[in-house]
Amino acid sequence: MTGANGTSTDGDAEASVDVTEADLRERFEAADYVADDTLVTTVYLALRLGKPLLIEGEPGSGKTELGKVLAEGFDTELIRLQCYEGLAAENTLYEWNYTKQLLAVQSGEGSVADESVFSEEYLFERPLLRALTHDGDAPPVLLIDEVDRADEEFEAFLLEVLSDFQVTIPEFGTVSAGRPPIVIITSNRTRGLSDALKRRCLYLHVDAPAYETEVEIVRRKVPQLDAIVAAEVCAIVGELREEAFLKRPGVAETLDWARAVAELRAPGDDSDLTAAEIERTIGTLLKEVEDVQRVDATLLERLERAAREARAAADGEATPTPDDGAPNGD
Repeated sequence: MTGANGTSTDGDAEASVDVTEADLRERFEAADYVADDTLVTTVYLALRLGKPLLIEGEPGSGKTELGKVLAEGFDTELIRLQCYEGLAAENTLYEWNYTKQLLAVQSGEGSVADESVFSEEYLFERPLLRALTHDGDAPPVLLIDEVDRADEEFEAFLLEVLSDFQVTIPEFGTVSAGRPPIVIITSNRTRGLSDALKRRCLYLHVDAPAYETEVEIVRRKVPQLDAIVAAEVCAIVGELREEAFLKRPGVAETLDWARAVAELRAPGDDSDLTAAEIERTIGTLLKEVEDVQRVDATLLERLERAAREARAAADGEATPTPDDGAPNGD
């Protein structure tokens, strides 16, 4: 960033990322991120077209994880902006180090008159500005997480930034990205987003994964858990998702539970998951007291039965019917 008052740091912005679909799939595989064809193609198009990618879906379905995997895959910085109600533009762009400015003026090193205290030395970069000024070999991944939690006013401001990938700091100048960041925007659909923001982005919706896909995710992410027990874990979680819970478990909860089961068992223990084991660790799956209270003896019996059927299928005695979907949890 080389701006000064009235000057600009803009350059020849290169919007697209040089990658092929096959290369992108290999990067996902290297990170143990299970991605279906739709996800790979949509991410590929976002990278090649230089467009932000808006991902919507239930919490824990792997939206945030995608941003992390892309940063890892391209060996670049992950810059995360966590949205919340009341988030203001200044909290996401920059702020001046007023204490340092005051000390500089008092010591005679700078003055407001010549504006030398309004230079890069006195500037705190927040996520959006840091994403614009990144100077690495690869563009950074800017993860704007849970944008639906922010106010509509911030959404309008964000749209302005993403349109030109530049911002103006009144005392400093206009800062433009020499190479726009890879932008991933996630939403849990707690409120509707504006048509203007949606038009600016490519769109991807992620659902709960298919049974086989979730088993594959668990086996990759929790390799210490026996494969047959992993199948039981995913079958039970699938059964829980059929309940009218306030918050159904996502893939993130599945992985938490799989790790909990592996932690509580001796290495190599592939015995059946029991009702007692499920009940004892239910806090890794359900996060509302009303949901926990719904787990009664009848439901536990159903969960045990689902586990037995999954074990039989894993042993080749039956083939379960999968659902649709293919995300990873975070």
